[in-house]
This record gives sequence, C-alpha cells and structure tokens, in this order.
Amino acid sequence: MYTFKLFYHPIYTYGIDKNSKFPRERYELIKEKLEEEKILIDFQKPDLAEFEDIILGHDERYVNSFINGLLSQGEIRKIGLQPWTKDIINRTLYILGGSIEAMKSAIKGKNLAGNMAGGTHHAHFSYGSGYCIFNDLAICAIKAIREFKEVNKVLIIDLDVHQGDGTATILETYKNIFTFSMHCQNNFPLKKVRSDLDVPLERGMLDNEYLGILEKNIETFKKQDIDLILFQAGVDILQEDSLGYLKISRNGVMKRNKVVLDFANEKKVPLVIFMGGGYSKPIQYSVNSFVDLFYQCSKYAALFN
Repeated sequence: MYTFKLFYHPIYTYGIDKNSKFPRERYELIKEKLEEEKILIDFQKPDLAEFEDIILGHDERYVNSFINGLLSQGEIRKIGLQPWTKDIINRTLYILGGSIEAMKSAIKGKNLAGNMAGGTHHAHFSYGSGYCIFNDLAICAIKAIREFKEVNKVLIIDLDVHQGDGTATILETYKNIFTFSMHCQNNFPLKKVRSDLDVPLERGMLDNEYLGILEKNIETFKKQDIDLILFQAGVDILQEDSLGYLKISRNGVMKRNKVVLDFANEKKVPLVIFMGGGYSKPIQYSVNSFVDLFYQCSKYAALFN
C-alpha cells in the first residue's frame, strides 16, 4: 500500500530567527502532533535544491545575490522573515528541494506527496516578497513538464487567502501551465496581477458560500486534460487567522481540501501538496488545520491507483 510521503527538515523551524514575526514554531508543532496522533505518513528528508532548478523560475542575478548574501536591505525588507539567520539560505534551498522531491514522488508513484512547507507564491522572477524567496510552485511546474514525458499540462490550484501573484507573473507565458487563484480581494498583495483564472472573494465570507464558489470552479476543470495538480493549501482562510479576513471554519477548510482531493482522485492525476500560509493567533488553530490536511492526504493516498 502506498504511504503518503511528506518532506520535512528541522531547518524549516530553526532557519528562521525566534524573534521574527513569522510563526516559525508551526512546523515542529505540526510534526509533533502528526506523530502523537500516529497518522500514517512517510516522512522524508529533502535534498538542497540545485542552482539549475532555481533558475527555471528566477533571474540568475537575483539567485546569485541571495545565495551569496548580496541582496540589498530593500530587497530583504520586501521578503520579510527578519532578522535573517545564518541558516536562511540553506532553509530556502531545503524547502525548494522538498517541493521538488514531493513533485517527483507524486509523479513516479502516481499518487499524492507533499512538502511540510513551501507554497511560496509571492516570489517573482527577479525578487522575493511576502515571506517568499524562491517560487517552488512555478519551478516544480516547469521542471515537471521538462523532465517527465507523461506531464504535458499542469494545473496550479492556489487556495491560500492571498493571491498567487508571483506564480502568475513567472508562468504567464507558459500555455501548458494553468494558474488558478481563489483569494481575498482586499488583502495582500495590494496590487493584483492576472492569473489564468482569478476568483476574488469578499472579506468575511463564510463556509457555504466559499465552498459553493470553489466547487463551481473546480467543475470547469473536470473535462480538461490535466497530468499534474499542484495544490497550494494555505490555511490562512481560517476565521482565526490574523492575516486572512475570511471567516472559514476548521471544518470548512477540511471540506475545501476534500473538494481538491476528490477532484484529483476522480481524474487519477498526481497531486502535490504545498503548505502555504497560516498565521492564526494562537498558532494552534493553524497547526490543527494543517494536521487535518495531512491526515486527509494520508487517507486519500490509499485510494489512488
């Protein structure tokens, strides 16, 4: 029986300074809870991403500047995650490596795989933004099409509360990669870009309306030829999230996940899970929803094939 593979490295936590505004503790808390509840998951340690993979989605100057510690203070402030630690470079490379390995595992196993981080959709071609340094969604989509002959069409489903602006700009010329972003309209980024399909939502939206809109849009993809789905599964749509502005319950987030998982299972298409945002206060609300997500993935992995 196939076991859901989830890529994780402790550097996801310790690679961020404890004084950063970013809730770094969520990663170790999620892993502890998954192990405590004995959820059937095959944890895998990622490899560092390679330069050749990073430049599939990014400008060489930007990549070299980051890796060599030469970004300007303005570029660093735009990314956030400050104060930066000595491990920020390796953390970034391990997260991207985890996403790439999850993508490969999903395609080779014709099943699900995930990264317990990533979904870095605000990283653009030549700069980072909004806690995102390199765009793993864009890089994985491009790499999958270039390296796997069975992958001709990729669908990116981005259900984080924030628009996947960097993903859309990097991939705007790729006709075989479709970007779908369903997000809170009056939220970061203030200046929206154009995805292949954008579904802006009003602040304060509740479960039933949200799920109805999602199901209607997912229905439009059911007759399309799709070879790989990348799912940005941010839980910052939760009503408790400090950066979200939607009013989705924990159960509503699980129903959202089920819509995507059912869709992938129905089409028998490999599915890659990227964790995305989650900034609830206290952070336990986000942790619980991410644990729900990976529990659901572990169950669905047995249904595929």
